[in-house]
Amino acid sequence: MNLSNTSITLSLIMVSGIDQLHFVSGVVGESCMNVTYTHQSICALKGSTVDISCFYTHPSWHNVTEVSWFSKWESGVTTDLSLNPEYADRVEYHRQTEKDSTLRITDLRESDSTEYKFRFTTDEARWGYSFPGTTLSVTGFQVEVTPKWRSESKTLSCITTCTLSNPNPIYIWYKNGQHRDESTSPQYKYSVSNDYGDSYSCAVKGHEDLHSPAVCFQGQSCNRVTYTKRRICVLKGSTVDISCTYVSYYSTTSSFWFRSDKSTPEDLTTDPGYAGRVEYPGTYRGPSSLRITDLREEDSAEYRFTFKTDNFEWGHSFPGTTLSVTGLQVKVTPAAEGQKTLTCITTCTLTDNPTYIWYKNGQRLDEPTSQQYSSNTLVVLGHSVDSYSCTVEHHEDLHSPAVCKYELNYYSN
Repeated sequence: MNLSNTSITLSLIMVSGIDQLHFVSGVVGESCMNVTYTHQSICALKGSTVDISCFYTHPSWHNVTEVSWFSKWESGVTTDLSLNPEYADRVEYHRQTEKDSTLRITDLRESDSTEYKFRFTTDEARWGYSFPGTTLSVTGFQVEVTPKWRSESKTLSCITTCTLSNPNPIYIWYKNGQHRDESTSPQYKYSVSNDYGDSYSCAVKGHEDLHSPAVCFQGQSCNRVTYTKRRICVLKGSTVDISCTYVSYYSTTSSFWFRSDKSTPEDLTTDPGYAGRVEYPGTYRGPSSLRITDLREEDSAEYRFTFKTDNFEWGHSFPGTTLSVTGLQVKVTPAAEGQKTLTCITTCTLTDNPTYIWYKNGQRLDEPTSQQYSSNTLVVLGHSVDSYSCTVEHHEDLHSPAVCKYELNYYSN
């Protein structure tokens, strides 16, 4: 037998959920099953967006039928991240060629710190379970002060729990919320003055909205603003309360809320776009709340609180609460033969895990009866001539547009 033009390639493929050795004979240079990750580890900031990428190969006679990313493998079962509720509305898959894939995760949380792997399925095998993937570490900033004891000078260090993957970051320092200094060094030296109420925080260029918590040297008496929630998603037409607590070392002379996308901070109570829809419930000092009624989609923005003293104005530069305003829509998809699944969807994940309510011909469905539904999903017969709409509990007046016979028949084709 002449083996001069033939080679035996040792390859590892996935059979029935278990990695197994498999000999594949083929022409020299034929691609094997393989996944190569761009990075073995990534350190990213909490609240930011990360891209985790890989390249993959397979023999030319294989046809790829499915690709997915996952982070857990328990008892041979994986969950596609795009279907995982923990990552709802935060995961996207991107590709530039037929042999690459990028997992994008937005609004990173510390709980996202884990190992991520890519898997692809062909008409003959599955690949990607047992090999190491990319380990993601999510960190926030903290300001460390040295020395701890009384001293004429102090050193502030902007520290993270892992080394940021961003090469050569530029550190930005803030005093009382105002830009103070920039440096390639994570350390900032200053002389101690009598301004014991001053607060300091840090960030990096490109992520100025992701400040560290402020530190000061007078306990709770230093200047600070703490927002109750960093992100809120609510229904169009409803009312929202955005709140924060604040402390001022100096006597406060005034305070107000504003949109961070305005070139100059403007008190929302004087903004014509919010006329008759904005109020500041609560007391003058202590916790502060912004109430916006009759919400519109154009109200989606970041809102910040600021207060003034005789010495300075505090709060302009610090990230506030991002509000997303969404309507309800009914999405129709095929289910079993002769059936359709109706899903009540929004453009963002509603805050506080609401209970969804379904209506048939304008009447509320309190029991499943012939329909099988749970949470925001309803299954109906595809040839139904009835109309369906949805809403959420405590907002029964804010229905989605109804889906009727025309839409159901349309999706049946």
